[in-house]
Amino acid sequence: MTVLGFIGFGLIGASVAKSVKSKTPGKYEIIAYDYHTGENPALAKALSEKVVDAVTKKLEDLSRCDVVILCAPTLRNIAYLEKIKDAFSHACEGGDADSFPLITDVGSVKGNIVSAAERLGLGGCFIGGHPMAGSEKTGYDNAAANLLENSYYILTPAEGTDDSQLQLLKELVRDTGAISIVLDSKEHDRITAAISHVPHIIAVELVNLVQDSGEDSEKMKMLAAGGFKDITRIASSSPEMWRSILLSNKDAILDAMAKYQDALIKAEAAVFAEDGDYIYKTFERAGDFRNSIPNARGMLEESWFFYADIEDKAGAIAAVAGLLCDKGVSIKNIGIVNNRSFDKGVLRVELYDKDSKETAIECLKQNGYRVYI
Repeated sequence: MTVLGFIGFGLIGASVAKSVKSKTPGKYEIIAYDYHTGENPALAKALSEKVVDAVTKKLEDLSRCDVVILCAPTLRNIAYLEKIKDAFSHACEGGDADSFPLITDVGSVKGNIVSAAERLGLGGCFIGGHPMAGSEKTGYDNAAANLLENSYYILTPAEGTDDSQLQLLKELVRDTGAISIVLDSKEHDRITAAISHVPHIIAVELVNLVQDSGEDSEKMKMLAAGGFKDITRIASSSPEMWRSILLSNKDAILDAMAKYQDALIKAEAAVFAEDGDYIYKTFERAGDFRNSIPNARGMLEESWFFYADIEDKAGAIAAVAGLLCDKGVSIKNIGIVNNRSFDKGVLRVELYDKDSKETAIECLKQNGYRVYI
C-alpha cells in the first residue's frame, strides 16, 4: 500500500485524497498532519468519512510516507520544506535527503519552491506539482473526488530528481483522474502568470472599480448580468491564497501585467480616436483565438450541449425533457442558467454525443423553441 502524507487539507488536498480513495480503493493509506493546537473540524470530518486513515500532530510521523504533499498556501509550503528537512533528518534512516520520501506540492507557483528545495539539498526528492483545477470556493466541504478528473496536472522536477520518483508521482496523478505534463518551473510560472494570475488581478480590480463607483455602484450591482459575472467569477477566490500566489510569482506577473497595460493603452487610444477598424480587428482576432480553445478540460472529448429559451413557468423543463424522450434522446445534464444572458429563461441541455445533440436541436426547433448553439 502506498502511503500519502498531507500537510494542509483544503479544497485541493482533500480532492486529491477523495479521488484516489474512490478510484483506487485499498491502494493508498492517507495520513494528514494537523498543525492546529485544538481540534481541526475538517480533519475530524475527513476521518469520520474515511477519506483520511490517520491524523498526526508530529511532522516526523510523515517520514514513513512514500509521498508527502504540501497543500498549504504557496509561501507556507516553502516554509514547510525547512521544517520537513529538520524533522525527517532525525526520523529517517541515514538522516539525509536520499532516505526521505518524495515531496511534492500543489501550489500554482513553481519556480520559488523548486529553488528552495534545491537550496535546502532536497532537489533529489522534490517535484513541484500544480493541478490545473479548482474553484473560487475553498475548504474540505467543497472538495470532490472528480475535481481533478481530466484536468492537466503539471509536474516540475527539481535538479537531481530521480526518474523513478517522477514515475511514482505520475502514477499518483493518473490515479486522481488527471493528466500529467512535465514542464520547467520557470516556463510554468510564465504560462500561469498569463492565463491565471493576471486574469485574477483583472477580475478583482474590475469588481472594485464597480464597487468604488460612488452613487452608481448599487445600480451597477443590480444590473450586472452574465458578461460581468462570468469574467469576474474568480474575484471571489481566497484572499489568503492569492496574496501568497502573487507575492511568489512577482517577476512573471509584472512582465505579463506590463504587456496587458500596453494593450489597454492601445485600446484606449483606439476608442479616443474612434478607430473602428482597430477595434473590429482586435475583437475579431481575440474571438478567433478564444474560440480555438477547447471547451473541455484537459483531454476530455467535446461537450455536446446547447441552450434554449423556455417560458418561466412550472413544467417548462419537464416539457423539454418529454419531447426529447419521445425522440429517444438520452439527456446527460439539464438545468437553468442563472444569469440571464439571453432573451428569456435559458435552459442548458447537455447530451452524450453529437448525433443526440443534433436530434435534440431539430426536435426543439420544430416545436417552436429558440435554440442557441
